[in-house]
Amino acid sequence: MKQIVIIFFAVFLFSCKNNKEVSTTIFTNPKLSTVQNHSAFETVKQEYEKEIKGWNELKILTSFMHRFESVSANEALSNALELRDLVKNLKDSSKPKMFDTPSFKARVNVLHNEALRLADITFIPRIKAEEVNMQVEKTLAGFSYLNSKINAVLDKKYYEKSNSVSFKNNKAGFLKQK
Repeated sequence: MKQIVIIFFAVFLFSCKNNKEVSTTIFTNPKLSTVQNHSAFETVKQEYEKEIKGWNELKILTSFMHRFESVSANEALSNALELRDLVKNLKDSSKPKMFDTPSFKARVNVLHNEALRLADITFIPRIKAEEVNMQVEKTLAGFSYLNSKINAVLDKKYYEKSNSVSFKNNKAGFLKQK
């Protein structure tokens, strides 16, 4: 009798099929695929392009940043690592001497930090589209600040060059314009 019960359970266990389907649910958030228009960043003034023509890292970064003006969160995340590398190249590149100032380096560091943060959030599995878009805005703002500083430095240079006034001491002790 014991043997019949054991055989019955053995047949019962082997006859049962595992009909469970393995469900692989891919969590897709449609908001991550929605294209978001971001605010345009400030560019280097056209009259100053000749001053920075040899700075290839800035040119490459500028053309790459145009991708982020109108981008979905998924696209932004897929381009974030390349952006991080381009900003790092800009930071490490040799800049024109007039940009070798602490205030300019601070702008580059701000942009670098924002690009690093954007690259870091690519590894967060459940990131929200709003968070990605906010970081893209911050990164674009950092790039805009950098371009604004370039324009300010070159504005100052051209202003000083165009308004160079030389004073010489005359015999009466008054300054007269040369």
